Amino acid sequence: MRHKLRTGLTVLGLVVAILAFGLLRTVVDAWYAGAEGASSTRLVTRNSISLVFPLPINYQERIRRISGVTGISHASWFGGVYVTEKNFFPQFAIDPKTYFELYPEYLIPPGDMKAFRTDRKGCVIGRKLATTYGFKVGDTIPLRGTIYPGAWSFTVRAIYDGAEAGTDTSQFFFHWDYLNETMKKAAARRTDWVGVYVIQIADPDRAAEISTEVDAMFRNSLAETLTETEKAFQLGFVSMTEAIVVAIRIVSFVVIFIILAVMANTMAMTARERISEYATLKALGFGPRFLTGLIYGESIVISLAGGLIGIALTFPVADRFSKQMGTLFPVFGVSLDTVYMQIAAATAVGLAAAALPATRVARVSIVEGLRSIG
Repeated sequence: MRHKLRTGLTVLGLVVAILAFGLLRTVVDAWYAGAEGASSTRLVTRNSISLVFPLPINYQERIRRISGVTGISHASWFGGVYVTEKNFFPQFAIDPKTYFELYPEYLIPPGDMKAFRTDRKGCVIGRKLATTYGFKVGDTIPLRGTIYPGAWSFTVRAIYDGAEAGTDTSQFFFHWDYLNETMKKAAARRTDWVGVYVIQIADPDRAAEISTEVDAMFRNSLAETLTETEKAFQLGFVSMTEAIVVAIRIVSFVVIFIILAVMANTMAMTARERISEYATLKALGFGPRFLTGLIYGESIVISLAGGLIGIALTFPVADRFSKQMGTLFPVFGVSLDTVYMQIAAATAVGLAAAALPATRVARVSIVEGLRSIG
């Protein structure tokens, strides 16, 4: 506390660095949230060329007959715009009778589910989506079609919650039958197609075997398939933006390196100013181990003080950031692993910053130290 301003600014720098590190790591975790929450008993079948190309609806019954398949449904990306393009959220046309049976993590009251299934123009939305835009059951949501042109209108019949904190509750689901029948009037050649099939299997150990069997069934057809686990399917999207994820990771560690340099400079100045005092302690019989312990102790206390404040601030800042980003990051929360990394980073900075000053103090002679004027 001899130089309160310098110590305070160092702690403030540590707070900002640890906060930034935690926030950046949380962004990386959010990028992989879909893959981490994927089920090991669900497969996804898409067109082998690209997701842009659909699959015939008649594939469904053929896949259902494969041994080991216990359930199947389908989903099609809609890509509508709510008011303005910045209001992005995932929208899928689904089979209302089978889709939610494959996703038990989506919790919907039975009465609301019945209301959705009986209303062709009804929709189910996630709790985060409802909170972000203020939707409630009974509201009408207008969408402007992009992939499927026209003005579309849906009535909210149910709002689903997640069984776990990591469940994506930012999605919008409506009847595929409604989409298909409407398109028959506007573009008949674009009907009876789906985006992907979601397949439930009994034994996750047979995922590769069943995937191969599905793809073999449609080999050399007009719409060949690619079947993979749900996790692999989600990671395929992440790989498209892998460069961004890598950049964020690099920046998170650069922030720690910068604050390490600041902390090291602070400890070097502190030790240099006290050389004569350390020499006096040596003259009184205190050994090098005791003196280096003082320096390491001071450095770790400063770094952990800044680190703990930074960790405490990470949670409200991350929550605020999540609200500002809306549904861009469906799952955005600070994990325990991130907190452990923040603690480790703060401790490492404290230890590394004290290394050179402690070595110098341990080696300085009493005479040389007493001559020092700081």
